[in-house]
Amino acid sequence: MPVITGKTQLFGVIAHPVDHVRAPMVFNPVFEERGIDAVLVPVHILPEYLDMTLNAFKVMPNMGGVAVTIPHKMTSADLCDELGMAAQVTGAVNAIRFEHGRMIGDNFDGKGFVAGLIGEGHTLKGHTLEGMKAVIIGAGGAARAIAIALVDSGLEQLTIVNRSITKADDLADLIRQHYPDQNVKSALMDEIDTIKTACDLLINATSLGLNDNDPLPADLAGVAKSTIIADIIMVPEMTNWLLAAQKQGLTIHLGRHMLDYQKDLIAHFIGAWS
Repeated sequence: MPVITGKTQLFGVIAHPVDHVRAPMVFNPVFEERGIDAVLVPVHILPEYLDMTLNAFKVMPNMGGVAVTIPHKMTSADLCDELGMAAQVTGAVNAIRFEHGRMIGDNFDGKGFVAGLIGEGHTLKGHTLEGMKAVIIGAGGAARAIAIALVDSGLEQLTIVNRSITKADDLADLIRQHYPDQNVKSALMDEIDTIKTACDLLINATSLGLNDNDPLPADLAGVAKSTIIADIIMVPEMTNWLLAAQKQGLTIHLGRHMLDYQKDLIAHFIGAWS
């Protein structure tokens, strides 16, 4: 553990629940390695106290910023004084910088997810997503960021599957506004058994998997052997869904890669390191 003094700069990761967050394990070793007098800690904020807590953080001189995860990404965006372009488009943030009593938010989830796919070699051509057909389960903050980044990377087709067709339609419409030529569809979870059989990439962008007794985001029976099964859950690293995919002989993509490949972007944004 780093030595914490009165000069130590504070950073946090906010969530509810908070036991699954991985940011402290990613950021704190870098602080130690680079000799940066800073620490990043998990902060458990109940949704009803989010406004109150963030407004307290923003006036603390030694609080630099926070990473933001489930379920605070979209609500936190509404509380920010200024948003970067990705946050404006998605309506969600996963990082907030506190600057002279103001909150400035942006979203790096999508860039991190796509960079992770490319970095781990999970693409059709090794360096781009061009020609791939992807399915995202979920339409929340993380799903919105990932969807925008995927279509920005030359994806051939994107299908958004959600329990609420209204949310799926809203995300599909958002993508069409910014990418009018993109082939994007929306569907209810009732249709997943048909949809999952014809994709190259199947992504769980919901919170299912945080708890061991959660149902699987989707049954993997009938999924093509070439399909990549991706999760955004970071802890546990191997969710039951990924374990089921691995047992079935499918290629898996871990949720931790989304953070690993965006940590420098987030760190620079909140002022943790340059």
